[in-house]
Amino acid sequence: AWQLVESGGGSVQPGGSLRLSCVGSGFLFSKYWVYWVRQAPGKGLEWVSSVDNVGTTYYTDSVKGRFTISRDNAGNTVYLQLNNLNAEDTAVYICVSRSCIGSHCSEPPSQKGVGYWGQGTQVTVSS
Repeated sequence: AWQLVESGGGSVQPGGSLRLSCVGSGFLFSKYWVYWVRQAPGKGLEWVSSVDNVGTTYYTDSVKGRFTISRDNAGNTVYLQLNNLNAEDTAVYICVSRSCIGSHCSEPPSQKGVGYWGQGTQVTVSS
């Protein structure tokens, strides 16, 4: 069975850092795109970052220069390094993965039920 498991969330002060991990199993994770999306309290899903199967990265403007997405050598773990966090980054961060060939692959699935979705990890930024 397939599985995506996130970890690394927590509570930090503004300006702090966290490293989130997403471990995939049960499917060819190394061949799939991986996305981080987040959902702040009372708000909808927001795309944060993507990495393709060969390591090309993409970011939404609000996190560019602060967050870094990467894949490990084995191809079964994706990280999201969060630096210079601010209160607006507070959200549940969810790892998503899918096979994608063609246009618009950098965009995550538009709805749950498409691709593989983890349960999420909470990031809270407060003073």
